[in-house]
Amino acid sequence: MRLEQGRERHPSRQILEAVARVLQLDDEAVAHLHRVAGPSTRRTRRVPRAESIAPHLRLLDTWGDTPAFVLGSALDILARNRLASALHAGFAHSDNLLRMMFLDPAAPNFYRDWDRAAESTVATLRRAAGIDPEDPRLSRLVGELSMKSTAFRVLWARHDVRGKTRESKLFHHAQVGDLELHYESFTVNSARTQQLVVYQAEPGTASADALALLGSLSARPLLGQHAASDAVSG
Repeated sequence: MRLEQGRERHPSRQILEAVARVLQLDDEAVAHLHRVAGPSTRRTRRVPRAESIAPHLRLLDTWGDTPAFVLGSALDILARNRLASALHAGFAHSDNLLRMMFLDPAAPNFYRDWDRAAESTVATLRRAAGIDPEDPRLSRLVGELSMKSTAFRVLWARHDVRGKTRESKLFHHAQVGDLELHYESFTVNSARTQQLVVYQAEPGTASADALALLGSLSARPLLGQHAASDAVSG
């Protein structure tokens, strides 16, 4: 009764578990409930700091066959390899997954199932907010998106929670057409708020052929530069 009336500021673990059972929450949502409802300590105002990736993560530049990028705590794209840059080439907002999804006019055509992709991305951001609610970068991002996107406001108000683990994504690329790519997300042990996301296509499929074509097209400027350099040095 105290919880329903808003008079219970610090519910016990048993009460939270009971609420989770009644609401039939999945494991991800239960973990989020414990994070946001658990005891909190007063924190000083934090100064925003730019995130940077660990030097060894530059190895993703050597992966020529798979799009790969590193995400920060607020889903900022901290680094991407050549093929990921080619995959996202049609976006003006390419610094953050949420800004790409909700503020860029290219998104509805690029994401063949935009509704599903948008729901998943907002749920991932909601999980990040539960882990570190004092993150100033995240707060600014939520404020910006809430002011500029009605669709984001609606999804954010749902309080869906989901981690970024693995999923299939349907894309339409202006140069190579439709792509179905599967991604796997890996937590970076040296920076636990960051994730390495790697896409791949099922071998032998039309998507694999399209991804290979995209890789070939993205490599051509570099090959042209090398040829010009060789001509000058010769």
